Amino acid sequence: MKVAVIDVGSYSCRLSVADLTDGIKILYEEGNITSLAQSLSKTGQLSEDRMEETLNVLERYVQIAHKMGVKKIKAVGTEALRRARNTEEFLQKVKERTGLEVRVIKPEEEGKYAFWAVAYSLKPEGRFCIVDQGGASTEIVCGRGFEIDYLHSLPIGIVGLTEEFLNSDPPTIYELESLKNFLDEQIRPVVQPCQTLVGLGGTITTLCALQYGVYPYDPTLVHGKKLTIQQLMFWIEQLSSMRAEDRVRAFPQIEPKRSRVIVAGAVLFYRIMLLMGHTEIVVSDWGIKEGLLVEEKKEELEKERGR
Repeated sequence: MKVAVIDVGSYSCRLSVADLTDGIKILYEEGNITSLAQSLSKTGQLSEDRMEETLNVLERYVQIAHKMGVKKIKAVGTEALRRARNTEEFLQKVKERTGLEVRVIKPEEEGKYAFWAVAYSLKPEGRFCIVDQGGASTEIVCGRGFEIDYLHSLPIGIVGLTEEFLNSDPPTIYELESLKNFLDEQIRPVVQPCQTLVGLGGTITTLCALQYGVYPYDPTLVHGKKLTIQQLMFWIEQLSSMRAEDRVRAFPQIEPKRSRVIVAGAVLFYRIMLLMGHTEIVVSDWGIKEGLLVEEKKEELEKERGR
């Protein structure tokens, strides 16, 4: 059975089409930065141009899914849609233009799906913690196997952090220090002991692509790779010393729309590694949308057992 999953994120929209006949076989993947949460922290609303760009991407995703013979499409929305005052207006437009019913999931569900994706694909031993960094929130989830014993959602992401702290291009030393101090205040109360730390999201996968020279992007060359804290520090120093447009010129791995926010994202992962006492982090290309596929597979197996 072919299933499509769509993650309408605060910073990017992502599609995966998979065949669930024998395990989970990814047939097609695509991601587009639509910055749905842009200016949300200031206005409390999704802007018209960000909604329109996201709608255009969703229309194309649905067309791709139908052409590939998908029988079921699951779509979820995260922090930006949890927070915006005009979310219902956006969801109605999505329904009218694409036929999609986007389910706005709670932080607990978001963390669960990301955790399941890592548990299924990477199978970390012992207690592990995932850090799923998004455009408007960051989930920290810990447990063993598929069993979660700790979950906390921080209402901070790369869009809001960049807008609030890194106003200069490139950022000043004062701005970077202010960001670090703020992040430390947010992270210290949620520090958890674990054997393995796993990072998810566009920032950490891009940094991994930079470190290992992966271009064009290939998820199989990123998923499961490790980054050390020294490597992360190197890229923070390198990228924070450059203007956003120069980062794109120098490193083709960095998408133009990501160049502005990648420093804030890198600093967040660095502070989490430092405060949790880890010198390396495992990178996961699988996230929420793959977690939805894991859920679909689990439901399918449970139905077969019930027959």
